[in-house]
Amino acid sequence: MTVDRTLPTEEAGDLLDLTTEIADRELAPKVADHEARRVFPREAVRTLGRAGLLGLPYPEEHGGAGQPYEVYLQVLEILASRWLTAAEAVSVHTLACFPVATAGSEQLRKLLPDMLGGELLGAYCLTEPQGGSDAASLTTRAVRDGDSYVVDGTKAWITHARDADFYNVFARTGGPGPDGISCLLADAGTPGILPQAAERTMGLHSSPVAQVVFDGARIPADRLVGDEGTGFAIAMRALDSGRLGIAACAVGLAQAALDYAVAYAKEREQFGRPIVEFQGLGFMLADMATHVSAARALTLAAARLRDHGRPYSIEAAKAKLFATDVAMRVTTDAVQVLGGYGYVADHPVERYMREAKVLQIVEGTNQIQRLVISRSLAKG
Repeated sequence: MTVDRTLPTEEAGDLLDLTTEIADRELAPKVADHEARRVFPREAVRTLGRAGLLGLPYPEEHGGAGQPYEVYLQVLEILASRWLTAAEAVSVHTLACFPVATAGSEQLRKLLPDMLGGELLGAYCLTEPQGGSDAASLTTRAVRDGDSYVVDGTKAWITHARDADFYNVFARTGGPGPDGISCLLADAGTPGILPQAAERTMGLHSSPVAQVVFDGARIPADRLVGDEGTGFAIAMRALDSGRLGIAACAVGLAQAALDYAVAYAKEREQFGRPIVEFQGLGFMLADMATHVSAARALTLAAARLRDHGRPYSIEAAKAKLFATDVAMRVTTDAVQVLGGYGYVADHPVERYMREAKVLQIVEGTNQIQRLVISRSLAKG
């Protein structure tokens, strides 16, 4: 189904056309094989980087493309409609570049061209096994020792853990609470950084996540991002943007499920006519289409606030909450439209449904988004 988009520039339209071409040629044909073998598509992600799709919202002087966030999110949506793993990889990598791009020293920013060009793949190490949504209580510690920080602790649910070239590590350099947290940029090959075995997840099989253990890892002091004690603020600003990325991924996944369900309902005949003509299914598809459009509109509205330099944190929480709930509902309904065929791996909708679930969890669970939104209402 063609999506009618309003774009800020003609260049943006060309960019989305390029994204569609690459996604159809380089991503869609590889999904089934990589998902079955649980292999991360590193070369495909590198191809996206060389096409300029890994640094879209960052300034051109740092190797980015200087695109508005509303354009970047629509690129993510297209990628997710072909292969969620690829879109999630772009979203996570964009998140991993945020600390250096916004708070890094002049020396650290010299790394940005390779980071934004996709030659270096990033990971974002914030969550811990016991901390979960309470990021301010993290226990990973970084102790200054001469010209290095010695880092000890364990991070959990780290996307790209076994494939990343660099890690943003949020660790405690001071006392308890958010003011004691700092951000360090670590090379993946640093001795003492130990990615663990990949988790066996419900979906996103080609995007392994794992714990990362830091066992006396020495990270040079000049790899401190920002000042000591500013890490939590950096992390939260990054997550505001990251939530919009996940929302866009959810929209793309839901659109893919809707498109597949509609195509199937047009072809599948029962009682002498296509099942799309039966009101029970037709109304279900109508609700699916309406929810996808609403999720897209809410996500892009939040992105436009960001692009205009206006507060958007609460709107990002709303977009992430709504879009990912929509993805869960629409993918579940797509399975129902296909009936028994929707439950087998011959059709992608069962994979879409399994993948949608994780989007309600990552970048802050949807329960946390509701908490953020409700607190803002109480303050207002």
